[in-house]
Amino acid sequence: MPSVFSQIVEGRIPAYKVAETEDYLAFLDIRPLTRGHTLAIPKKEVDYILDLDEPLYVGLWLFAKEVARAIQAAIPCERVAFAVVGLEVPHAHIHLVPIRSITDLNFQNPRVELTPEEFQATAEAIRAKLRELHQQRTSS
Repeated sequence: MPSVFSQIVEGRIPAYKVAETEDYLAFLDIRPLTRGHTLAIPKKEVDYILDLDEPLYVGLWLFAKEVARAIQAAIPCERVAFAVVGLEVPHAHIHLVPIRSITDLNFQNPRVELTPEEFQATAEAIRAKLRELHQQRTSS
């Protein structure tokens, strides 16, 4: 059975998408540690991140870096923390978590509850910043 993330990639489960390429997808975590908590995944289903082939592994990190820059521009935070845990869903993924302090990255913290409208507004804010960053890069 495909992972929940593969089902999101296939469009069988809805998600608040923030970025997508041919090989990667980034979407908001529906149980976020902080507003803007995003997951970056390869579309190819591989359970363990260290089992990704070299080009897919490197590409995932470069994709995550680009998404993280947009998150940092869209969400008030000190930094965007990266975390790879890999136990909760059998599909390689990177957590991109806007943080103000190290305690924001504790996965045992109560999760932030957002309305569908707040999720949608957050996703749109990140997408808008991604577009701005792309425009800046192509115009310079």
